[in-house]
Amino acid sequence: MSYLVLARKYRPKTFSEMVGQEHVVKALTNALTQQRLHHAYLFTGTRGVGKTTVSRILAKSLNCQGPDGQGGITATPCGVCPACMDIDSGRFPDYTELDAASNRGVDEVQGLLEQAVYKPVQGRFKVFMIDEVHMLTNTAFNAMLKTLEEPPEYLKFVLATTDPQKVPVTVLSRCLQFNLRPMAPETVQEHLTRVLGEEHVQADPGALRLLSRAARGSMRDALSLTDQAIAFGSGELQEAGVRQMLGSVDRSYVFRMIDALARGDGRSVVEAVDELRMNGLSAASTLEEMSTVLQRMAVFQAVPNMASGVDPHDGEAQEMARLAGVMPADETQLLYSMCLHGRAELGLAPDEYAALTMVLLRLLAFKKPAGESGAAVAAALPPGTDAPAGSPVAASAAEAEKKTLKQADPPAVAHKPQPPEELRKEMGAMPDPEPRGQEGPPASRAPLMSQAQYQPSPEPVEPEWQAVPAGAHAPAVRLPVRSPEEVGRAQAPAPAYRDEPEALEEAQTYEIPVRTASEPGYRTQPQHVNGQGASLRLVPTAEGEVWFQTVQELVAAEAITALVRELALQSQLIARDQDHWLLRVERESLNQPTARERLRAALEAAGHTRQISVEVGKVLDSPARRNAYAAAQRQRLAEDIVQSDPRVQQLIRDFGAKIVPGSIRPA
Repeated sequence: MSYLVLARKYRPKTFSEMVGQEHVVKALTNALTQQRLHHAYLFTGTRGVGKTTVSRILAKSLNCQGPDGQGGITATPCGVCPACMDIDSGRFPDYTELDAASNRGVDEVQGLLEQAVYKPVQGRFKVFMIDEVHMLTNTAFNAMLKTLEEPPEYLKFVLATTDPQKVPVTVLSRCLQFNLRPMAPETVQEHLTRVLGEEHVQADPGALRLLSRAARGSMRDALSLTDQAIAFGSGELQEAGVRQMLGSVDRSYVFRMIDALARGDGRSVVEAVDELRMNGLSAASTLEEMSTVLQRMAVFQAVPNMASGVDPHDGEAQEMARLAGVMPADETQLLYSMCLHGRAELGLAPDEYAALTMVLLRLLAFKKPAGESGAAVAAALPPGTDAPAGSPVAASAAEAEKKTLKQADPPAVAHKPQPPEELRKEMGAMPDPEPRGQEGPPASRAPLMSQAQYQPSPEPVEPEWQAVPAGAHAPAVRLPVRSPEEVGRAQAPAPAYRDEPEALEEAQTYEIPVRTASEPGYRTQPQHVNGQGASLRLVPTAEGEVWFQTVQELVAAEAITALVRELALQSQLIARDQDHWLLRVERESLNQPTARERLRAALEAAGHTRQISVEVGKVLDSPARRNAYAAAQRQRLAEDIVQSDPRVQQLIRDFGAKIVPGSIRPA
């Protein structure tokens, strides 16, 4: 007796045996039960998800005669009547399957449609099943349109395709369409466990997980791979054997490399890649497995409760949860993106393992190596390139540059603001939270303070940064320093700097207009910032005007770029004296040591100040907000000009013309 492969032996015979397609089964079962039958069905989906199987079960449901020969249309075909048995064996005369991939011409379709004029020979309905219908020619599609739209009452069409985009809309509109989805690996693994139990084949859970992932949503592929694995393992499914058969990368390598990357251990990463080379494991498969693991780690980091609820018997899930706590979330996202884009680079490199090494070491270029100062990594960055926000290399770059400046010039004396401890307790000021991965003494970070509370310390202290030697930069443009009387007036309570509602009501506030999709003009409405409920307001201040002019000069001279420019545009000048400026920014990600130092150096080179401090808090007057308000004003003026134009008004009045929203742009 010839062997029947698992994919054919365990093909579902009824709707109840189908797995992973509950949405299609429910719709067809209800339609059969209520006798609300369409004359044409279109099943779409990738290979091996059950399109042909659903077609055969539907044909049996329409023609089932019951065990006693007295049955009617049913959602549960008996499987023992002549009609059901003949359809399963492929010899039922009233069920015709046409492979459109090899019979795609108009002659084949016309030959099929010629049978439509004859009533069923044995069954209750004729069922024409056309597989891969998108392969038909346009002439063949046109030939079947009329019959497909108004077939005889005894004729049902069932179309199946893996590419519904290639099916003409004239055909789609005549069919009831069902999309069969790829099955989840857990669903495939559960079905494989049941099949192997009936086959009395011993299988490791790890081997079944590998097979279910390799199937990529196709149950037929999963059963075919299982057949191959049984033959490879001499009747048993062991994880090592299945991994060797599939050429899959052992996730222990992936876990080792991710752990080494989290610790900044480049040597371990290179050694792991060399082991992959010696064992002949695919570099593309390695990046694919790493992407899968990193995705699960990102989920555990975003939803910590899921990490605590993993299966204790699943060692891989336990390891992913552990790595999720070792690697920072931003590095996880960065490495995931590198793995996805790195797969496209493998074919460009002369050696795929060298390309894999470069992809993995790329993360270490933005990370401080374990046990080293990181100065070499920071110095390797191209001139004018900012390290990513939150990366440890930013702190390394600042530390290396600080040492260089201290060695080049003797220390000078400057005033550093340091409010008394009792004043900090009274105003409830908290020090800036230290971003992850940054190093340095907490004293180098300025505490949060208002303009009224900002006072320079009379005690001279040694600065952390030495001024750039004179003559190294272009002539500086200096801003006027406020007099003691102006400082005293500025130290009066300024309600506009804080977030109290009464302060915002008293201050002169501008709402930045936002265009709506339903009207051609502008409507002033709150715009959310950073996912919070605060509206985007502009509260002009005297210090804001000074800071706006300063930033405009720096940007025009290209003295600041990238992250430094963004820090300057998004920050607000809170208070200033001759040697120190206090800035405020809303996002902690912008407040990085490298960006602060480069902004300070640019300001010092322009002759403004020698020291800056950056706090995190509410920003109401920044260059970015002023630019946004100016752009909104220009847009409003342009729209007013167009809408008030006599010719435009005549077109609207006489011909019902409308101004397309968003089509007006200021000159």
